[in-house]
Amino acid sequence: MTSTIPTPTSLDAVPGAVEAELRAFFADAVPATAAIAPVVGEAAELIREFVLRGGKRIRPVFVFAGWRCGTSSSDRTPVGDDAPGPRDALRVCAALELVQACALIHDDIIDRSDTRRGHPTLHREFESRHADAAWAGDPGAHGVAAAILAGDFALAWADDLVHGHRPGVSTETGVHRRLPVDVGATWAAMRTEVLGGQFLDIVNEAGGDDSTEAAYRVMEFKTAAYTVARPLELGARMAGASEQLVSSLRSIGHDLGVAFQLRDDLLGVFGDPDRTGKPSGDDLVSGKRTALLATALQRADAADPDLGARLRSYLGRSLETDELDSARAIFVEVGAVDEVENSIDELLRSALTALDAADIGEDIRAELIAVAHRVAHREA
Repeated sequence: MTSTIPTPTSLDAVPGAVEAELRAFFADAVPATAAIAPVVGEAAELIREFVLRGGKRIRPVFVFAGWRCGTSSSDRTPVGDDAPGPRDALRVCAALELVQACALIHDDIIDRSDTRRGHPTLHREFESRHADAAWAGDPGAHGVAAAILAGDFALAWADDLVHGHRPGVSTETGVHRRLPVDVGATWAAMRTEVLGGQFLDIVNEAGGDDSTEAAYRVMEFKTAAYTVARPLELGARMAGASEQLVSSLRSIGHDLGVAFQLRDDLLGVFGDPDRTGKPSGDDLVSGKRTALLATALQRADAADPDLGARLRSYLGRSLETDELDSARAIFVEVGAVDEVENSIDELLRSALTALDAADIGEDIRAELIAVAHRVAHREA
C-alpha cells in the first residue's frame, strides 16, 4: 500500500496518524461493500462515520508505545529486513480501533443506549432510517439487527487490516508484511478475552451478581487486558521485545487498564454529559454492574440494608433528576467514591514504579508516564 501517512514522532501524534490510516482503509472498504448493493455501502458509510467521529484512541497509543518500548530496549531480539516496521505497527493500531467500534456498537445495543459521543447510537440511527423509509416491520428490531451486523463488519475488517488485507484490493497490491506468529497469537487472545469479558458482564447483570469479585473479573478481561495490557504487548512483540519486557509491560498495562475502567465507572455515574458524550448517570440507568456499584452496594448493605435497597431501586430504569442526585449521594455517603479513587491512585503508583524499572528508552518512559496520569485522571 502506497501512503504518505507519516510515522508518529510522539505518542500525542498517534491518534492523527491512526485516523489517516483508517481513512485510507475506508477509502477501499466503502466502495467494496457498495459493490454488493448500494444499501450495504450506506451501512459502511455509517460505520466509517462512527469510527471517525472521535474517541480517545487510547488503545492505538498503547500499541505504538509498546512498539517504541521494544525498539528502545537494550534486550531486543535482532530483527531482519522483513520484520514489522512502524507502519505495520500503525496498521495494528488502526485495526484495534475497528475492534473498539464493534465493541461500542454492540455495547450500546446491550445497554439500550440512545447516544454515543453526542450522536445517536448506531442502532438508533438504523431505526430512524427504517422509520423514515416506511419499511415493513418494527423499526427498533431492524435497528438492532442492522447494528449487530455493522459491528460484525467492523470486527471482520479489523482482522483484514491486522493481517494485511483490504476489501476490494488485490493481494498483489494490498498485502503488507506478515506479522510474527506471537503477535498473531496475542491478537487472537485479546479478541477472545474482550468477548469473554463482555459475556461475563451481561451474565452478571442478568444474574444480579453484585460482588466486587465479579466486577473486577469483568474489568480484567473486558477492559484492562484489551485497553492497555494487550495493546502494549502487541506493540512490544512487533518490535522483538524480550519476554521479560513483555511481562513487565503486561503488568503495567493491567494496572493502568483497571485504573482506566475505575475512572470510567466514576464518569458513568458522575460524568458531565458535555464531556463524556453520554447521558448523566447512564451506568445506573443501564444497570451496569461496575466495581464502583459493587463497592457502594457492599458498603450500603453493611451500613443499613434499607440504604442498599434504595440504591438497588435506582438501577436499570430511567431516573428523574432528584433520583439521580439521591443515588449519587449514596455513593459518596458510604465511601465508595473515596475507595475507588484510592484504588486508582494505588494502581497508578504501581504502574509508575514498574515503568521506572523497565528496560526502555528515557523518551518513551517520560511519555508513558504522562499518558498514565491522563488515563487515571481523565474527565471524559
